[in-house]
Amino acid sequence: MKRSRTAAATTVAAAALVLLGATGASAHVTVTADTTEAGSYAVLTVSVPHGCGDSATTAVAIAVPESIPAVTPTVNPGWEIEKVMETLDPPVDDGHGGQLTERVAQVVYTARSPLPADHRDAMELSVRLPDTPGETLAFPVVQTCEEGEAPWVQLAAEGQDPDELEYPASVLTLTAAAQDEPAAVETADGAAAADATGDDGAAEAASPPAAVSWAALALGAAGLALGGVALARTRRTS
Repeated sequence: MKRSRTAAATTVAAAALVLLGATGASAHVTVTADTTEAGSYAVLTVSVPHGCGDSATTAVAIAVPESIPAVTPTVNPGWEIEKVMETLDPPVDDGHGGQLTERVAQVVYTARSPLPADHRDAMELSVRLPDTPGETLAFPVVQTCEEGEAPWVQLAAEGQDPDELEYPASVLTLTAAAQDEPAAVETADGAAAADATGDDGAAEAASPPAAVSWAALALGAAGLALGGVALARTRRTS
C-alpha cells in the first residue's frame, strides 16, 4: 500500500513539473489542480504570469464548469473577490443531504492595486470535482488590464493542437481513483506470504520462519554477550 501511494505521489509530482514547464514556456493564464481524481476535493490554482502586453492587470474573471456547482475562493489580500451566481433548475444534491438552488458560475478577482505587467500572482479555488473519470473540464479566464484585455477562452477543435491557439483556455481531464495494491509480508526465507486478510493456511505457513527468526536473534544476542565477557577477561589479564 505504501509503495502504491509513493508511486502515485511520484506520478503527481512529475505531472506537476510538466504542467509548470508548460506554463513557463507558454506564459498563459492557466488553471491547474493539485489532484484530478474524479470525485475528490481539489484546489485549483489560477496563475497570472504577466499583464496584457505592458499593461497592468486589474481583474481576473474565472468561468466555472457547470458540473462544479460550488466553489470556495481562497482569500487573497491583493484582490477583492466576487462570486457570480446563477439559478439551478432543477436543484442538485449538495453532497450533504441538502440541495443547491444556485451555483457559482464565475469567480471574479478585482485588484485593489493593479498588478504590474512584469509581476505574477495566483488565486486558489477549492472545489469538489465531478465523479466521472475521463470528463474534461474547461476553465475560460478573462484577464482585464488597464489597457485592453486577454480572453483566455479558446478551446481546441477535435484534432487541433491547443498550442496553435492564441488565447487557449485551461483544460483538465479527470482521472480514475488510484487503486491500492494488496500488502505482502516477506518471510525470513524470502518468500512472500499473504497479508492478514489471507487464508489461515498462509498465516500458519508464515509462523515457523517467524519462530526461527526469533531464535536466531536470541542466539545472536547470546553470542554478543559471550564475546563481551571474553573481551573483558582479555583486557584484565593483559
